[in-house]
Amino acid sequence: MTQPRIFTHTPVLRLLTGHYHEKSGYRVYRPDGVGDWLLILTIAGAGRFGHANGDLISEPGDWVLIRPGTLHDYAVAPSATGWELLWVHFHPRAHWLEWLDWPAIAPGLMRLQVGDHGAAERFHAVHRLLHGDLRQREAFAMHALEGLLLECDVANPLAATSHYDARVRRAMDYLDGNLARKVLLDDVAAAVGLSTSRLAHLFAAQTGQTVQRYLEMRRMQRASELLSRTGFSVLQIAETVGFESQFYFSQRFKRWTKQSPLAFRQASRPGNR
Repeated sequence: MTQPRIFTHTPVLRLLTGHYHEKSGYRVYRPDGVGDWLLILTIAGAGRFGHANGDLISEPGDWVLIRPGTLHDYAVAPSATGWELLWVHFHPRAHWLEWLDWPAIAPGLMRLQVGDHGAAERFHAVHRLLHGDLRQREAFAMHALEGLLLECDVANPLAATSHYDARVRRAMDYLDGNLARKVLLDDVAAAVGLSTSRLAHLFAAQTGQTVQRYLEMRRMQRASELLSRTGFSVLQIAETVGFESQFYFSQRFKRWTKQSPLAFRQASRPGNR
């Protein structure tokens, strides 16, 4: 059997959307998944999502949610000639977590059927806002995505029994409030009343990320906002998000965005969009 080609994925700082019309033969394969969440809505045709126990066939109206670190093996379904899909890669805000506890088809692979046909249009709106001309387009798109996930939560039969631990949300809030200082796992564990080992296990199990990766992701998000919206120097921004070394900050920022801080700032200016 031929080994499928592995699709690379650029880390997402907040969200990334797309609206695809794919033909038979289209396939994405990432054996280790990615570091963000992925939501896909089938508009027309059919998609296939592979998992350890078989395949999930997604038909029009099916919403599929994939947790971080979960296998990505999705394609046009063998029975279909094409697949129209809307998708969004995103990092959830802490209070979104319990809205993302959908019925599981396999570990990390979930499906929901939302009866409200207007929800699909609101998914389109997330995509249009992110790729529109508004100065705060990403903020508008995140706001629209939050509303969309709330609507999905209304249709979720598991909503009343979500197992997400409030201590994980508190840990995320603690990290968000301490981006500028050195944060140790011991500090976070003490703040939420858990041992370091229990926090590390619980955080990874429920968010799909390590505590350290989540912290760096939030630092990069904050840095991108400051680069886009302020005239602060790169050194000032590095210090604001907890880096003593401007050089090391620039290295990490480029790893996340594929751009240096200055190149990112230049590309973010309204005249260059």
